[in-house]
Amino acid sequence: MANAAETIKKAGKDGRQHVDEKYVRTACGTAYNGVLKALDGYLILKGVERRKGRKSIEWYETNVAKMDRKLNSELKDVYEILHLSGYYDGMKNVKAIEAGFDAADAIIERIKP
Repeated sequence: MANAAETIKKAGKDGRQHVDEKYVRTACGTAYNGVLKALDGYLILKGVERRKGRKSIEWYETNVAKMDRKLNSELKDVYEILHLSGYYDGMKNVKAIEAGFDAADAIIERIKP
């Protein structure tokens, strides 16, 4: 998350929008991957069997929802804001991206051992 925070600063701000889409996309992708890595560790500690290969968002949502519905709701926010809107669509809205970063931070803080 620290890397993502540094990268989003490089995007600059012009009122309600970030200036450089490239940095926004990179920061959003980095933050989203950080959440998935943290969830991987959390799920292993909770006894969820590791799955080889690529894991889908549905796999994460299914396994997280079994343990904590609020955490799953935050995961959906992170997925929609950071991964879909920020990374894929290149959304540059400052408040929306900040909300995604806040949700990502909340997940990581919540699952820390």
